[in-house]
Amino acid sequence: MIYDDNASRRESLDLLLQSYNDFIVQGAFNDCSNVEDEINSLQPDIVLMDIEMPNVDGISGVKIINRLFPNVKVIMQTVFEDDEKIFDALRFGASGYILKKTDPNKIIEAIREVMNGGSPMTPSIATRVLKFFRDKGAVDTQNFGLTTREMDILQHLVDGKSYKMISSDLNISYHTVNSHVKKIYDKLQVNSVSEAVSKALQQKIIR
Repeated sequence: MIYDDNASRRESLDLLLQSYNDFIVQGAFNDCSNVEDEINSLQPDIVLMDIEMPNVDGISGVKIINRLFPNVKVIMQTVFEDDEKIFDALRFGASGYILKKTDPNKIIEAIREVMNGGSPMTPSIATRVLKFFRDKGAVDTQNFGLTTREMDILQHLVDGKSYKMISSDLNISYHTVNSHVKKIYDKLQVNSVSEAVSKALQQKIIR
C-alpha cells in the first residue's frame, strides 16, 4: 500500500511496483485519515509511507499501524531529513527510512530487504539518526552482554546496512547474520531492527 499526498508520485510508485510480478499494489491514499480501516480491509505486507501529508500524517500513520497491525512493515519516505521526524518514525516502529529521491531500483531493494527482516536506511538518514542520538545525550552506557561479533553486527545495523551487506562485509552467511540479530534482539529486549538501532544509540552501546 502507498500513502503519499502527491498524486503523480502515487501513480509512479504504483507503476513501478506493478512492473514486478511479485508485487501487488493493494491501494494508494493521500493521507492516513482512514488508515486503520484501510489496513484492516486490504491487509498489506508492506506500506510505503510519506511523512509529510495533510490531515493525518505519516508519523501518526506508522504509530497506528504499529499498534494495531504489528506484522505490517512500514517504510518511511521523505523529502526532508528532519531529525525529530526521523526519530519519531523510528520510535513508533518504522522498518525502513528512505529519501524520495532514492533510485527506483533502491526502493525495490528496500522493500525486499524489509520482507527479509532487514531495516534499510538511506546513508544520509542513518547519519542523521546517529547524530540525533549523540546530540540528545544518553543514559548509562552498557553493552547488555553483547559479544564482539554482535557488537560488529549492531554497528552495521546502525549504519543502515542490510543483512546482505553485513554478510558480505563480515564474510559470514546471511543465516549467521540473522542468527546473531536474533540474539541481539533477545539481549536488548527489542523486537525489530529499528528498535535495536534506537536502543543502541540511546544507550550509547554504539558510539
